[in-house]
Amino acid sequence: VQLQASGGGSVQAGGSLRLSCAASRRTLSNNGLGWFRQAPGKERDIVAAVSWNADSLYYADSVKGRFTISRDNAASRVYLQMNNLKPEDTAVYYCAASRYATYSMSARDYRYWGQGTQVTVSS
Repeated sequence: VQLQASGGGSVQAGGSLRLSCAASRRTLSNNGLGWFRQAPGKERDIVAAVSWNADSLYYADSVKGRFTISRDNAASRVYLQMNNLKPEDTAVYYCAASRYATYSMSARDYRYWGQGTQVTVSS
């Protein structure tokens, strides 16, 4: 399985970006999906995650009310809508597919990873 993330870029604080992640070679309709981010010198942290049928969602406290995760199983895609971006949101964002149908907050539970897309928010 290959995951391809896109949609990153540079925006000013308060702006919006929509990240997209597409899976190839295999459907991920039965897998939990997540978005992680990693800033320079920091660990890779969970941002948001969704269960296979989108019944369960998770958001990190730092992005609640600003970010929205969604998925399209027919298209094997997962999205991250990011609004009201802040400079502290600057990081490389990674999409990932869980080993399980439910989501997980631990990177160790994710089997497939995208290549990452850079998000830079200026003040």
